[in-house]
Amino acid sequence: MQMADITPISLPSYNDCLALMAAHGMLPNIREHSFRVMQVADWLARALAAAGFELHLPLISTGALLHDIGKTACLGTTNNHAHLGADILTSLGYLELARVVREHVRLEDGVDDSRPLREAEVVNYADKRVLHTRLVSLAERFADLEVRYGRTPEALVRIAAMAAKSQTLEEKLFAPLRLGPLDLLKTNGGN
Repeated sequence: MQMADITPISLPSYNDCLALMAAHGMLPNIREHSFRVMQVADWLARALAAAGFELHLPLISTGALLHDIGKTACLGTTNNHAHLGADILTSLGYLELARVVREHVRLEDGVDDSRPLREAEVVNYADKRVLHTRLVSLAERFADLEVRYGRTPEALVRIAAMAAKSQTLEEKLFAPLRLGPLDLLKTNGGN
């Protein structure tokens, strides 16, 4: 199936995304993180598309840019920012985009999609590789998550499980490519 065969979906324009970020009070550091995740997701998505995978590149780009649209409102609460972000986008009629945002923290099991790779997987992985605004290895990213969020034994177990799933996803994403996860680090520009 060629890229042109993918069903068109409704997405906000880049300027609409910026307006949504402002309307939902996205803090500057979260905005910077989101722009960096978008760069990483775009790089990986283009490489995967060139390898023959059917992916909707604008959905990946927009999903990465808006993946933390619900984060600022959830700071200091126990609310799930991925679900809030998905609810915001669903209310605006961006159903496919909402699905990508909902899965940026934790990929859902049993998704009805027969393709070998999904847009949500690319965005999820890109987010796992960006610590604040710097591209890092999965090991470094999860070490940081343990320090920041591993306050209980249960939280540490959840983080370890997520790290294992992210490692499996990384292997899946890079297996068909002539690049490896370390090649992605070269996009840091010396950071």
